[in-house]
Amino acid sequence: MASIFRHTAYVPPMTSPPLAPGKPCPICGKPSLARYRPFCSRRCGDVDLNRWMSGVYAIPVRETDDDPERPRMRDGEAEE
Repeated sequence: MASIFRHTAYVPPMTSPPLAPGKPCPICGKPSLARYRPFCSRRCGDVDLNRWMSGVYAIPVRETDDDPERPRMRDGEAEE
């Protein structure tokens, strides 16, 4: 019986793009290592993950009133 994989094309392993030369770890500033990219160690990667999970890194948004019955205000108008 012929192998079903005989006619499949060779797929090279996925590789990460090269590191930017001289790019420091965003947490501590030490040189980053390819293994923990873009960090210098697993610890710095875990510190960054904790910051994301705890909400330290947040995109500020301006809350809007979504009441369809109320007319929307334009920028610069004062609320009565």
